[in-house]
Amino acid sequence: MPEDDSVTAPIHILVVDDIAQNLVAAEAVLARPGIVILKASSGAQALELLLTHEVALALIDVQMPHMDGFELAELIRGSERTRSIPLIFLTAASREPSYSFRGYEAGAVDFLYKPIDVKALQSKVAVLVQLYQQKRELSAQLDELKHALHLNELFTAVLGHDLRTPLSVV
Repeated sequence: MPEDDSVTAPIHILVVDDIAQNLVAAEAVLARPGIVILKASSGAQALELLLTHEVALALIDVQMPHMDGFELAELIRGSERTRSIPLIFLTAASREPSYSFRGYEAGAVDFLYKPIDVKALQSKVAVLVQLYQQKRELSAQLDELKHALHLNELFTAVLGHDLRTPLSVV
């Protein structure tokens, strides 16, 4: 059976930061074959990208003008379509526990402080991308099984009809 396009399609990672150099750096660190980095310089731009792309995860800068990362996370969590996207907050702010706690309350799966440990970030992203890929593969397998079940039900109905027809004559 041909492989589902959703399984082989590129995986999108959303990076949201109001500083252009941070977006370029994130792309340089995370880019690899099969991965597309979607860059947004504001919360509003990130929401627009989420309307048109399915993303495996989002890296969100906490401190941005107009809409901070916490507000963006709440909007992402408020939509059924984007609710399950893993969020990693990035910040240069203090390591005060209440600050990171607010991030976890807003739906973060992790909270990283700048300067970012590149190896740790790459490792965390790789795990989340792998989980996303497995989820897509399971979804494709489920669709195949549903299709096979439907064909089986049709076959059983036709077979039952064909077996009953000659018996009705007798």
